[in-house]
Amino acid sequence: MNKAFVREPDAAEARCPKCGTPGTAVPEQTLNAMIPPERLSDVAKTAYFCDFPRCDVAYFDDFERFVEASALKGPVWPKDSDAPLCSCFGLTADDVRSDVAEGGVRRVRAIVERSKSSEARCAECSPTGRSCVAAVQRYYFQLKGGGAS
Repeated sequence: MNKAFVREPDAAEARCPKCGTPGTAVPEQTLNAMIPPERLSDVAKTAYFCDFPRCDVAYFDDFERFVEASALKGPVWPKDSDAPLCSCFGLTADDVRSDVAEGGVRRVRAIVERSKSSEARCAECSPTGRSCVAAVQRYYFQLKGGGAS
C-alpha cells in the first residue's frame, strides 16, 4: 500500500500514571519553581501536571515517573483546597465563594484583569505554568450551579 494513504497514529495523550487523568504540559520554568531542586531529577524536563484533586501525583513524565503534591515547595490548587486558585495574586476558593454569596463577580473580575498585567507570573507561580483565569471561572460557575462547595 502506498504510504501516502496510510494515516499516522495520533499522538498519545499523556495521562497520570496513578489516576489516568490527562495531564497539562508544563514549561521547565514551572517545574523549577514548584519542585525542590533535589527532586527535579524525578521527572523529565518535559512533564505534565495532574489536576485531579484526589490524586497524590502533581507532576509526571512520559516514563511514568512522578513527583507527589506533598513533595512540592508549597501547596497548589486543586491538590490542596486551601491553596490559592491564583498563586500570583492570592485569590482563594473562599474569595470565589464570597463573590457567589454576594451575587457578584468583583473578586473574580479583578483577577481576570490583573492576569492581563505584567504583574502576572504564571510560569513561576501557577502549578500548570498557565493563567489561572480558566480555573477560577470554572470554579465560580461550579459554585453558581451548585456543583462544588
